[in-house]
Amino acid sequence: MPYPSPDSDNLHQKLAVGRSPLGDATQAALLCEELNLSNVGVVRPRDVRDVGILLFLDENGLGLQLTGKGAPGPVRAEFVTGKMGYRREHGGGAGQLVARAVGLHKTRAGLHVLDATAGLGQDAFILASLGCRVTLFERNPVIHALLADGLARASLNVDCAPIIERMTLRQGGSIEWLEGAGRDAADVVYLDPMFPHREKSALVKKEMQIFRAVVGDDDDAGKLLEVALTCATYRVVVKRSRKAPAIPGPEPATRVEGKSSRYDIYSIKALPAR
Repeated sequence: MPYPSPDSDNLHQKLAVGRSPLGDATQAALLCEELNLSNVGVVRPRDVRDVGILLFLDENGLGLQLTGKGAPGPVRAEFVTGKMGYRREHGGGAGQLVARAVGLHKTRAGLHVLDATAGLGQDAFILASLGCRVTLFERNPVIHALLADGLARASLNVDCAPIIERMTLRQGGSIEWLEGAGRDAADVVYLDPMFPHREKSALVKKEMQIFRAVVGDDDDAGKLLEVALTCATYRVVVKRSRKAPAIPGPEPATRVEGKSSRYDIYSIKALPAR
């Protein structure tokens, strides 16, 4: 069944599927069918002119790749190597602010965290590395495909496989699921919505540049917070840029701040000691 896509006309104008000579042709064909996108076949992204972004398959898996000469390399959901691999090999992310915001410094319980806006799954992987059971939702079909590919590749790695077993990627949007789930659907609900950006910071990271083009903004973040507060057992955690306004609604009980981002914490009741 094709993924739902509320912005399918716009996707067709800027996105297609392509691959390198070592990219999986069968996987490319399946992506085209699921996402209803055109297949440009074997190409070099720098040579492509009529499509702005490719879902590009090569020997390293699936990536989201800007086209044209001088474009930066692909964005992937990567857990085995790179930043996630380094963190896994050096404590699993215990010192990360997201772990503190979720409350892992206060409890030894194996929390169930629902990541309602999973993106490329980096925060979810950190939490799973630290023993949490994580349910992931990513409603954008393109980002969902990247995340599914990254999880599948990581599940084949002997060091990552036990972590990936604690991560479950679900189809569809988290709001709809939470609305039907009721109280205590998860111990902690974690939100990292996309918000309108300021022009001066729009192109700080290649990842954000591509995400903006494909995903846009999460205009229903207020609704997501409202529903999350009715479903979380202990707390809802919202990741924001450090100076950004809070999501409209109730004031957070406390905040954890870093250099560039912060976590607004909406407490419901105390976390269990064990």
